[in-house]
Parts: sequence; structure tokens; C-alpha cells
Amino acid sequence: MQVIAIAAVADDGSIGSGEDMLWHIPEDFRRFKRVTMGHTLVFGRRTFEQIGRLPGRRHIVCTRDRSWSAQGVDVAHSVPRAVEMARQAGEQICYIAGGAQIYADALGLCTGLDITEVHRRPGGAARFPQITPDSWREVSRQRHEGFDFVQYLPVRAAGED
Repeated sequence: MQVIAIAAVADDGSIGSGEDMLWHIPEDFRRFKRVTMGHTLVFGRRTFEQIGRLPGRRHIVCTRDRSWSAQGVDVAHSVPRAVEMARQAGEQICYIAGGAQIYADALGLCTGLDITEVHRRPGGAARFPQITPDSWREVSRQRHEGFDFVQYLPVRAAGED
């Protein structure tokens, strides 16, 4: 199963204010919908509560709150457990969809990154983990006015396939 972190990340690493989105890019929303449709999304509880359920996708919400639940949503208490739930369900692709702590917890599990690089510096409080060339290699880039769609694959250690 592929585990792909999908995020819109500003040039300064910002992904949000901690309470709201820092930009509105219709092309990014359309692309997010198209690539995630029919797959599993893993969110943190606060991100899920801001965004809500998205039609046509399975939702797994990670929360430390053992009493939390929402209709039509599966709950996991760790990112590795959420990924395992998707795997056990036979999912082909599991998208890690935020927020900042969920991305940080998931990065080591990811088989790819699907990043919208937003060419702004809003200084948001919520940040995506740093994408370093010793860990991730860019495999595609689609340039647009003010943003790029970029895909990364992990850099493999010598001898790994």
C-alpha cells in the first residue's frame, strides 16, 4: 500500500494558522479531490473538525481522546494504527492529510509526498516537516502561477530496493 502525505505548503513551511487555512487555491482543491477520491484520508482530530467529512473517501481520524467519535468516521489513536487500519481494509493508497503533528508522525511511514508548493510566506503557526534532499527526491513538478504541484519519493539507502 502506498502511504502519501498530501499537503499545501508555503515557501516558509507553513500549512495553516492552527485554526484556519492561509490561502484559497481552487486548482489545489480540485486536484486534492481528484487524487484522493475513493481512497482513505488520515486526519488529526482538529484538522478533521475544521474540514469535515469529504464525500467519496474513507476517513480515519487520529486522536488521543479515547471518547471522541463522529458518524461515518473510523478512529485511531496513532498514525501507525491508522495506516494499519487502511492496510487491513485492502486500501491501495492511504493519504495523510494533516495537520502538522500528524504529518510529523507519519513522515517516516510515507512512500511519497504530494505537495502543493505555495509561493507565499504567511508565517503560519502550523508547519509541514522539512523536506530535505537527503531524504526525499523530487520526481515531478507542474508549475502554475503562484504555486507548483510537486511529487517526491523517498531517497533509498544503498542496497535498498
